[in-house]
Amino acid sequence: MKDLFSLKGRTALVTGGSRGIGRMIAAGFLAQGAKVYISSRKAAACEDTAKELSALGTCIALPADVSTVEGARGLAAAYAAKEGSLDILVNNAGAAWGESFDTFPEKGWDKVMDLNLKSPFFLTQALHEPLRKAGKSRPAKVINIASIDGVSVNPMETYSYAASKAGLIHLIKRMSLRLVQDNIVVSGIAPGAFASEMNRDARDHGEEVAQRIPAGRIGTDEDMAGVAIYLASRAGDYVVGETIVVDGGVTLARG
Repeated sequence: MKDLFSLKGRTALVTGGSRGIGRMIAAGFLAQGAKVYISSRKAAACEDTAKELSALGTCIALPADVSTVEGARGLAAAYAAKEGSLDILVNNAGAAWGESFDTFPEKGWDKVMDLNLKSPFFLTQALHEPLRKAGKSRPAKVINIASIDGVSVNPMETYSYAASKAGLIHLIKRMSLRLVQDNIVVSGIAPGAFASEMNRDARDHGEEVAQRIPAGRIGTDEDMAGVAIYLASRAGDYVVGETIVVDGGVTLARG
C-alpha cells in the first residue's frame, strides 16, 4: 500500500507540458519518481520548462505541434526514438476560441476541434504500440484533459471549445473499451478554474473568480497533480473510461 501512488520506474509523455495544467501534471509526476517527456508547440518554452523541472527529476523536451495527424505521428516517432515503451500519456494540449454566435468563424471551429478532440485520438493511435508494450507488465495509462465546460454550460460563447470537450469526454468512454483489451486504461480529468494561459481570468483575477466557486478558491498545482497522479498510479488502475471533475463544486452550483 505504501507504493500505491508511486510512479517510480514509469515513463510519461505530457502534451502542452510547458505551462499551465500540463506543467502542473508533469511536476507532480516527477515528484512521484516518473521520467517525464513534455511536448509543446513552442520549442524554446518547452526546452526552458524541461530545464526548470529537471530539478525534480528527469524531464526531457520533445517540441511538436500535435494539431495535425502528421504532427502527432512526428511526436510519436520522436518519442519512440528514445524509449521502447510508454507507461503514461497525458493528452493535455488544447486551444479555445470565444466569439459571438453571429460571427463565429470556421477557423475558430477547426483550430479548437483539431487540437482538443482530433489530436488526443490520433496521438494515442500513433503511440498505441509503446503503450501496448508497457501494458504487458502492468496497466499503461492514457489521461485526456477535458473541462467542466464539457460537462455543464457556462455563459461564454465558446462554441467549439465546449463541443470539443464534451466530445472528448464521450471519446474517453469509447476509446477505453477498446484499449483496455491491451491493458491500456483510458480516463480523463475535467478541470474547473486553474490559473493558466487557457484560463486567464483565474490566473489574473483569482480572488474574484473564487467568489463564484462553492469551495471559495481556484484550483492549485497540488489539486491538479494529485488527481493526475491518482489516475496514473496503481491507485487508478481500475478507473476505466471515467472523467473526474476537479472544479471546487462549480458544476454542482450550475445545476
